Amino acid sequence: MTELFDTPFGGGFECSAHRRRHDRRRLDLIASTRHDRFAAQDYAALARHGLGWARDGLRWHRVEATPGAYDWSSWMPMLRAANASGVTVVWDLLHYGLPDDVDLWKPAFVARFGRFAREAARVFREESDAVPWWCPVNEPSFWSFAGGTAGFFPPFSRSRGGRMKAQLVRAIIEAIENVWSVDPRARILHADPVIHVTADPLRPRDRGLAERYRRSMFEAWDLIGGRLKPDLGGDPKYLDVIGVNFYDHNQWIHRGGYTPPGHPLHRPLGAILSEVHARYGRPVIIAETGAEADARAPWLAYIGREVAAAREAGAAVEGVCLYPVTDYPGWDNNRHCPTGLFGYADAHGARPVDAPLAAELARQQA
Repeated sequence: MTELFDTPFGGGFECSAHRRRHDRRRLDLIASTRHDRFAAQDYAALARHGLGWARDGLRWHRVEATPGAYDWSSWMPMLRAANASGVTVVWDLLHYGLPDDVDLWKPAFVARFGRFAREAARVFREESDAVPWWCPVNEPSFWSFAGGTAGFFPPFSRSRGGRMKAQLVRAIIEAIENVWSVDPRARILHADPVIHVTADPLRPRDRGLAERYRRSMFEAWDLIGGRLKPDLGGDPKYLDVIGVNFYDHNQWIHRGGYTPPGHPLHRPLGAILSEVHARYGRPVIIAETGAEADARAPWLAYIGREVAAAREAGAAVEGVCLYPVTDYPGWDNNRHCPTGLFGYADAHGARPVDAPLAAELARQQA
């Protein structure tokens, strides 16, 4: 199925590291899921279930707590465990979590992030001869909305989403150039949600607004690729692999409710994947997808059908990442979110397996 990875399915580890709005407490999902402690066991578990690649992340706020001083101790055990396991990891350089002294709005942010990316690439090159995989900034479109328009993610701003997206694109390009300066072989994943927004049939005047909102999902990729605002430095060479993040809440009616699979206004994911591939002509992976509790296995069955439909139509969809692949504590309330193929780790790093999801995964792999 895939020319990018050894297996069609991978697993992603939740690595968000941002501060919450209501109490400004920093999250660290790699720590709270105990993945940092049990990375070797976690990668081995992926391999046992035929998941030959993963998404994982660095925690910039830990690596560079002091400007210009890099402490790799939070990443090195994970990097070495991944290398020993044979699992290919796409490393997120920035998954929402900025060091506390970094001001995203200032030009210094772009330069500093580029230096961090270069140093991470250098460490990887010293540890492995493998082709490195990087995701410079996770979900620049969603983060720009959450942090620049709606204000519930750092930097907690409103009415500045467009400016924030442009700044993140500058940082992405700077990071790519710095990574390539160390190893030109490096592959780059750009992960962002795909959405579908429709108008309520009883409100036909909303159709234009809904369609503009829907097409906004392309904006970050268009900026990176130089289609929009070329003064930001975008170029097609920066668009390597397109990562599509998709959950059951990614489709809705403008000024209305969600339109999940089975809803008459739901657009099949296969059609969205085909549109993305046709627009950019680049390999596409589903970089995040999953559901909670009893919905996990049926959701993967839906994803499998839609990927098959897109591939049958000629789209180069080359992988599916179960995300998160472990259960995790909810960002705002610490509730147990049963989303993973694997549950919470015990004292020895063993995680229970969700049997229905494992069975559906095995069926699709077969």
